[in-house]
Amino acid sequence: MSASAPRPRASAPAADAAASHLTVSRPASSMAPTENDLIDGCLRGHPLAQKRLYEKYAARMMAVCQRYAQTTFEAEDVLQEGFLTVFRTLGSFRRECPLEFWIRRIMVNAALRQHRRNAPLVAVSDGDYPETLSSDEFTFSNYAYGELLALVQELAPRYRLVFNLYAIEGYTHKEIGELLQISEGTSKSQYSRARAVLQTRLAHLHTQAKPPGA
Repeated sequence: MSASAPRPRASAPAADAAASHLTVSRPASSMAPTENDLIDGCLRGHPLAQKRLYEKYAARMMAVCQRYAQTTFEAEDVLQEGFLTVFRTLGSFRRECPLEFWIRRIMVNAALRQHRRNAPLVAVSDGDYPETLSSDEFTFSNYAYGELLALVQELAPRYRLVFNLYAIEGYTHKEIGELLQISEGTSKSQYSRARAVLQTRLAHLHTQAKPPGA
């Protein structure tokens, strides 16, 4: 009985190619999901996809909500309401813009709804501030984010809304007027007033921070 022929060994190039194929394909399952993967998973009702989408955007959206809310508690309420809307209406997202941009608009709308619910309960005082900005050059980029956030949260609700919508979100005064059901001129006036209040308060903080004799 003749001995069976030995199996042919793979040539070095062939073995290298096979090893390379295994090396490339092995980590594919551990790759981070793409934006479309997350959307598709959420639309199929996968809890893990929903969890990943929330974790990816929650911190950035919380920063948006904090600018519109007066307290962290209010911001958390807006964030929760916003994400409920995100998951409920995700099927309407046409993927024509970044998902983050779409979610951000939902958070802004949630903040506006909260403002409408709370507006009749809020009593505000304008305080003793100038009606308009001084003629000196003034920019918010000279100040830390934390300082600005705290002061923006202290603005009267109507000023806070207009300031955020115009200065941060990029809405026009005409669009703001339609959103808040006020005139375009009122939006411009309230934005100018909000900037004047912030300028006065920031200047006061800057003066307090200076060492004696500086």
